[in-house]
Amino acid sequence: YTGNGNANGTFVYTGFKPVFVMIKSSSNASTHWVIKDNKRSGYNVVNNNLYPNLSDAEDNVASVYTDLLSNGFKLRGTYSGTNASGYTYIYMAFAENPFVTSSGVPATAR
Repeated sequence: YTGNGNANGTFVYTGFKPVFVMIKSSSNASTHWVIKDNKRSGYNVVNNNLYPNLSDAEDNVASVYTDLLSNGFKLRGTYSGTNASGYTYIYMAFAENPFVTSSGVPATAR
């Protein structure tokens, strides 16, 4: 996705409700990986942040806030590692219920 640099940040459509999202700027190598999940705070705005490439403790810096939604996630902060204007980001997301297709149809065995 591409960041927009404001607190009403970019919405990223995943087609499922993410339980875990890890984000990294591919435009700026000096930024850190950021992990957001629905287990530690349990509600939106998800304000608990983990940085897997650092030895830092969990923090709750407002510029990294994120909403985990039923069909994707929305950035609520301006941190350059997740939502700088014009930056490109890569992410990995895991679904809360991975056995449903993006159109909501239960997956079946082959």
